[in-house]
Amino acid sequence: MSDSRIRTIVIVGAGATGWMVAAVLARVLKRTHCEIRLIDVPAAEATVRSEAANPAFHRLRTLLSLDERDLMRRTEATFNLGTEFRDWGRPGERYFHTFGTFGARLEAVPFHNYWLRLRQAGNVGSIEDFSCATGLAKRARFAPPVSDQRSVLSLYSYGYHFPSLRLGAYLKEYAQARGVLCVAREVAEVKRRDSDGFVEALRLNDGTVVEGDLYLDCTASGTLAKGSLEVGFEDWSHWLPCDRAITVSCAAVQDAPPSSQSLATSGGWQWRIPMRRELDCGQAYSSRFSSEEAATAALLGALPSPPLGEPRSLRFAAGRPKQFWTRNCVWICSGAMEPLESLRLHLVQTAVTRLLTTFPDREFNPSDAEEYNRLTIAEHERIRDFLILHYWTTARHDSPFWEYCRSMDVPDTLRHKVELFRRSGRVSLSDDEHFGEESWLSVLLGHGVMPESYDPLADVMSAAEVGSALSRMRSMIHTAIETVPTQREFMAKHYGIGNEA
Repeated sequence: MSDSRIRTIVIVGAGATGWMVAAVLARVLKRTHCEIRLIDVPAAEATVRSEAANPAFHRLRTLLSLDERDLMRRTEATFNLGTEFRDWGRPGERYFHTFGTFGARLEAVPFHNYWLRLRQAGNVGSIEDFSCATGLAKRARFAPPVSDQRSVLSLYSYGYHFPSLRLGAYLKEYAQARGVLCVAREVAEVKRRDSDGFVEALRLNDGTVVEGDLYLDCTASGTLAKGSLEVGFEDWSHWLPCDRAITVSCAAVQDAPPSSQSLATSGGWQWRIPMRRELDCGQAYSSRFSSEEAATAALLGALPSPPLGEPRSLRFAAGRPKQFWTRNCVWICSGAMEPLESLRLHLVQTAVTRLLTTFPDREFNPSDAEEYNRLTIAEHERIRDFLILHYWTTARHDSPFWEYCRSMDVPDTLRHKVELFRRSGRVSLSDDEHFGEESWLSVLLGHGVMPESYDPLADVMSAAEVGSALSRMRSMIHTAIETVPTQREFMAKHYGIGNEA
């Protein structure tokens, strides 16, 4: 019987995304004698300053056996409990998208239904009072959640903020120590077999020819997949109108909170991602409604401190490839979503994990690609709906940009979720959906989408019992938060590092 196992993998990419894929494959395929080469194209990621990782990154850290202390120290990372959104629902309003639960279930009914019941009676404050992660972030406090499930300090998770170059260098070192070969060149030509269109080899700009069995395109532009294999692209810019961004960094914030910020502006929105040495700032905008000059002025005019360099420009096209895997090439597409909700690392992580569950041999059974495409398309479309939610449910009407967002015709899948929530307070989730119930609640309630009703099972307990239970819960959360150190204190005590600003 012939050996048809994959013997050579060629990755085209750069930075944290390309080296994340290389690191995972090197770790998992270490006993298969599979050669992995990465064609490092640094220019492809030169404008990306920071990477935000959500709690799913812990699975990657476990897979790679990364020590958190070493990761934090060498990448100069900070912690991440979620994102504060300002001015998205209406100017002057703010809410927090949390990496944790709101309260805890009472009698097996989701917590927010009890909160809705008391809110209708006027007997309860903000739902954020029942979120440990939100309370910690607002007070710039941080400690990992405790393992004791009886404690309210177990009801959240956390991610990280990384300087992109440092995370890329960290993962590159990891991958190369496990045998990944690096070639720092540009791809000049993609050679394809005449018989079936499979990629046969890559010719680099110095004339070198690199051959492989499986090719992974980790570039935002789809150097192989979109450019050479002519994979079609499904455009979502009519739902996600921001297609440009201006980025710049400024001095790090002393005692920064373990969270990022997303600030809506008349022409789009701005991000602020705190790292130890700098604050990564950006202005996302739509070229249909704003100019680069206006976006740059809006960004520079809102910086909390002077810029540390010249602004850089980014371009992105919201959408997805019509096929992520075609022939012997997989487009691990981190750049097909806009920066909102910081999904780059997450999409790369799920893509390479999914590839391992459908890993091919040199026969390339079409069913493997079909299953990979089915699952990846579903993931992107669910995330698409969550991102559209931020724009569509706004009450802003102060600019043509926001008027367009409020009036656009959205996918039926999103419209169904929002209408169900408006009527009954229920959050409809598909299997394996990345953004869970708390995420949808954060944005829906944060934008003022208030249900007309709630789960009738929340009426089983008396109003006095519900009020007493929520009062105790809020008090426990407040008391527990006060026992947690600031992020700066925690990092200094446990990791021996502080804010080097």
